[in-house]
Amino acid sequence: MADDIHVRLCLQEIVKLDLEAKAIIQDIRQDVGTLEMLDEFNAKGRKKISDLRGKIAELERLGLEQERDSDRDAILVNVESLRQKLARTVTSLRQASLSTKLTLDKNEKKELLSGSSQVRKRNQGNKETLVKTANNITESLMSLNQTMADQVKQSELNVTTLAGSSQVISDTHEEFHTMGGHIQHSQRLLTKYGRREFTDRLLILLALIFFFATVLYIVKKRLWPS
Repeated sequence: MADDIHVRLCLQEIVKLDLEAKAIIQDIRQDVGTLEMLDEFNAKGRKKISDLRGKIAELERLGLEQERDSDRDAILVNVESLRQKLARTVTSLRQASLSTKLTLDKNEKKELLSGSSQVRKRNQGNKETLVKTANNITESLMSLNQTMADQVKQSELNVTTLAGSSQVISDTHEEFHTMGGHIQHSQRLLTKYGRREFTDRLLILLALIFFFATVLYIVKKRLWPS
């Protein structure tokens, strides 16, 4: 009686494992989207098949332990049938895995080709952008070069102007020096003829007026030439 219970429990476990293995095969055919998922399902399928093979071996052992020949023969016949079904399940698992892998590889190649096309378009766009950037840089350099040339010309004009101003100052200094000599000579004359205070003051005043008038005349001629 106990042996019959063990046999029934073993058969139930075999049926359960067989259904689970078939479910995994179905998932491989329908629900696998990546090679990583395929590896996971294959590992689960191999585990179920290993457990199923172990249970069939256990059922065979229980059949050989039967006392009645009829019970032993019936169990062994069932074991042979189960082993044939197991072989078909193993084949189905391999076929499903192979078919799914081929499909994934095909999809991956399509994605790579599509990605390559997008990369080419992106590279073409990058080249156009680089050309535009190079043109903009060239234009900026040309503009900068023109600006620097204008600044050089302006600097040359400033130098010329400063040189002219320096010459004017030098000439004015010489004229002041000459005028100083005239003033000294006038002073000596005033001293020589300084018998009268009123006359001396008048001459000095005239000399000063003459001096400042001359200075103003020289400055006017230099700054506002006619």
